[in-house]
Amino acid sequence: MDALLMGVTWEDVRNWLPSFWNGFLISVRITLVSLAIGIPLGFLFALGVQVKNRAVRYLCLLLVEIGRGAPALVLLQFVYFGLPNAGLSVGAFAAACIAISFNTGAYTSEIIRSGLEAVPAGQNEAVMALGMTRWDGLRFVIIPQGIRVAIPALLGFAILVFQGTSLCFAIAVPELISRAYDIGSMQFFYFPALGVAGIFYVAVCIPASFIVSWAERRAGAYSQR
Repeated sequence: MDALLMGVTWEDVRNWLPSFWNGFLISVRITLVSLAIGIPLGFLFALGVQVKNRAVRYLCLLLVEIGRGAPALVLLQFVYFGLPNAGLSVGAFAAACIAISFNTGAYTSEIIRSGLEAVPAGQNEAVMALGMTRWDGLRFVIIPQGIRVAIPALLGFAILVFQGTSLCFAIAVPELISRAYDIGSMQFFYFPALGVAGIFYVAVCIPASFIVSWAERRAGAYSQR
């Protein structure tokens, strides 16, 4: 049968694929940029909430709570629609990267902080016994072990970031879901179009979930050594 679903043919789907592919690449770009900015930002937040300086600690805590408490959709619309009122105009793609990076930084800060706190207390005692400075102890002892513990959770959160890029259609970023809505509005095939978009997400998220499971097993084996 040439008909695939609800009047949609395989030829229709083949014609849609270039548009979906372009949208998929934009979703991947937003994900990579957001992770490249958000994870280092989360690392800074994680260190900031542990410093002795109260002003720095409370500022980092405030930023983390705002980033975690505000829905990603609200952050997207705030950056894209709100900042121009303050004289800061940014394009849709940049707004998406800024908002999702901030959201990523807030959530990953807790993941990284948990990883750092999971390092046995004896490691800190060893650092002091060796006469190392606090920074050297963090850089050479605590951080490498803490990051190793946090990697599986960071990989799992990366999947959520990729899925979260679907919200960017709300600010007219031509990502995967936006392409599905465009096709649906032009041809009135919303269900098949969204189904094809879902296949793209599934094709990424299921293999990625297996990678996360593998990383968790490796991290568990390492912690038991």
